Amino acid sequence: MFGIFKCAAAVPEIRVGDTAFNAEKIIALYLEAADNGAAAVVFPELCISSYTCGDLFFNRDLLANSMAALEKIIASSAGKKCIGIVGLPVLAEHALFNCAAVFGDGEIYALIGKSVLPNYREFYEKRQFKSVRELPGMSVVIGGKRLAIGNNTVFESTNGFRFGVEICEDLWGVIPVSSQLALSGAEVIFNPSAGTELVGKAEFRRKLVAMQSARIVGGYVFSGAGVHESTSDMVFGGHAFIAENGRILEVNQRFQRNNSIIYADIDVEKLQNGRMSESSFNEFSSASLPDGGLTCRRIGVCRVNESGHDCRHLRLEKMPFVPADDSRRVENCREILQIQTAAMAKRWEHTRAKKLVIGLSGGLDSTLAALVCAESAKLLKKPSADVLAITMPGFGTGSRTRGNAEKLAELLGMELRIIPIAEAVKQHFLDIGHDGKTLDITYENAQARERTQILMDVANKEDGIVVGTGDLSEIALGWSTFNGDQMSMYNVNASVPKTLIKYLVEFAAEQAGTGELRSVLLDVAATPISPELLPPDKDGKIAQKTENIVGRYILHDFFLYHFIKSGFGLKKLEFLADCAFAGEIDPEEIHRTLELFARRFIGQQFKRHASPEGPKVGTIALSPRGDWRMPADVSPGVFKTPEK
Repeated sequence: MFGIFKCAAAVPEIRVGDTAFNAEKIIALYLEAADNGAAAVVFPELCISSYTCGDLFFNRDLLANSMAALEKIIASSAGKKCIGIVGLPVLAEHALFNCAAVFGDGEIYALIGKSVLPNYREFYEKRQFKSVRELPGMSVVIGGKRLAIGNNTVFESTNGFRFGVEICEDLWGVIPVSSQLALSGAEVIFNPSAGTELVGKAEFRRKLVAMQSARIVGGYVFSGAGVHESTSDMVFGGHAFIAENGRILEVNQRFQRNNSIIYADIDVEKLQNGRMSESSFNEFSSASLPDGGLTCRRIGVCRVNESGHDCRHLRLEKMPFVPADDSRRVENCREILQIQTAAMAKRWEHTRAKKLVIGLSGGLDSTLAALVCAESAKLLKKPSADVLAITMPGFGTGSRTRGNAEKLAELLGMELRIIPIAEAVKQHFLDIGHDGKTLDITYENAQARERTQILMDVANKEDGIVVGTGDLSEIALGWSTFNGDQMSMYNVNASVPKTLIKYLVEFAAEQAGTGELRSVLLDVAATPISPELLPPDKDGKIAQKTENIVGRYILHDFFLYHFIKSGFGLKKLEFLADCAFAGEIDPEEIHRTLELFARRFIGQQFKRHASPEGPKVGTIALSPRGDWRMPADVSPGVFKTPEK
């Protein structure tokens, strides 16, 4: 469903040279994968015979037994919607090949031969095997079907699962076979492998596979030979893992002594969308590679299992903009602040402005922008007082946010001005005929525009530039007043989503040490998000909480990321959110929030067309100058599901 396919990497317990025993273990794991809804499962290199048979590969009994075991394994797949990829030695006329058999639903589809044969240190495959590059066009008959042995096949199921196979060392080649298979349409690569365990090698292997999956914008499923291979001179660890476009989704525990299998759902639709939008992928084709690359053939295979509503193996991050790993999150926060500061410093330097003027509310967004302004002053060796912070209390301003704004400006050494706006707004209400009591959109927007007018005019007077504070989430939803807080002369937060800003402020607090600045920043991070445009409630507390109006930002940022990054439709966005937040957020709330997200994202494009410049810090941004180009008059019908 939604183009998501469960893939598996299996490492069976084996005995060296005992093909009957090995077949039983392989069949057990294959059936387990099929029953668990896997679309395909890959086994290690030469696992039917075992990888470490040495010169026994020349023995006719071993070769015949390997082929008989393969036929038994193929027969076990009858009626199953799961592809199996299993390794064995194959004799074709006068040459021996290291092959992977691709089978499913009781049928063998192809034999993939290894092309890069290692011949160094502990590996001497050229002693026994021939490369398919040396002897192309060789074939063999299995089950009455003549099969060519090659490495140039892209497989496609009747329900759109396209994959290819490369064997172990083929990945380590200067131009990996998988690169050429991907350019010919394979979206997932399976690698039956046999690699020894040496200190540091497992990490290198993971990084190599992760990088290759990113390079091909694809999925990669890797299964390595296990501990029951011969240990005469080397040890195999049974390393298995699954990657998707640069990210390791699942990895097993090495050195297991029993059958083991891991699963991960690979989102093929996401990969297709990534390839469609990544110009680097579409700049190449197989024909553009040296010697014309591989001329790949397409082979149809049986319909395979699709992942349904079972989300157990779907690796979804609830906050895709925020790394779950603590150390990586800290490093990202540090780098984002550096990017923002470098951008602000360049703009300040270029404009030759005397001051940066910022509206400081005591909320998350303006606090982050203030921190960036303060760091920019340090970077340019300017006095911290060259940053002019203006706090403008209005009808809904609370003592907590006002106090934090004033204290923050003081602690950062900024010049602080307090300019109340209530009287000016009341006069404006008289001018436009508003009664000043009706708490409508005009009541709110008049305050936002008054604040922006003050900032702009003070910037003129002080020869400064106004620094914007609106974040990516607000820009996506159009949660700003047009020609009010939507406008500035440079917006340092333009590509920082709301869910990330909280962590950036908390990071700054930790960097500040144990003093007053840390306390203020942590209190800002803990303050409910509000524009504070409506009067406080009868208890003097914030009456207007943004997330009570537009929904939770954790949902909006989840939708925004997958909508922009992967081009998903609303039904898939809802499905993914239901999976990610199962047991935490009610599906009805997810549905309502998604409808609001779609409506506002489409309807508020006109604000984005007039948005100020600002630095891009992550993969998602909505600048109309390059990152997101969309007409402002798109019909909401764009999200209607076509009738069947």
